[in-house]
Amino acid sequence: MHQKIMPDIISDKQSICCITVSSTAKETAERMADSNVAAIVVLDEDEKLIGIITERDISRRIVAKGLDAQTTLVGDFMTKNPDTLAPGDTALDALELMRSRQFRHLPVVEGDTVVGMVSIRDLYDSVKGELEKNIRETEAFVFGDRYGA
Repeated sequence: MHQKIMPDIISDKQSICCITVSSTAKETAERMADSNVAAIVVLDEDEKLIGIITERDISRRIVAKGLDAQTTLVGDFMTKNPDTLAPGDTALDALELMRSRQFRHLPVVEGDTVVGMVSIRDLYDSVKGELEKNIRETEAFVFGDRYGA
């Protein structure tokens, strides 16, 4: 599995959903719902990545603790300085980082610019496709015209 994060797994035309540290948890949840995403990056005033927030963060760090989502600011509960991937990293690199750190989403950064977000679901689809291709090739070798070659 040598697929690159960009453009093999996610498109370079992917729309990046972002917020600032002064946004509230409620605004963040609304932005996630409107964009149909489960993770959102936090950018500073220079549009540099400084954090990430996921649905899980909101449910565990805000709702489960009884905090007020209308007043709790992103800067108070975001994951600061998140791990990232580069566009040229492979799907295997991403899967290993996600597995070892128990992440479901990782920002993709080129230089200082966020260029995408990859999810475990994106990688699952890629791995599934690769496995199906390998199975077809193996079946063709064993049962097809390449048998005995």
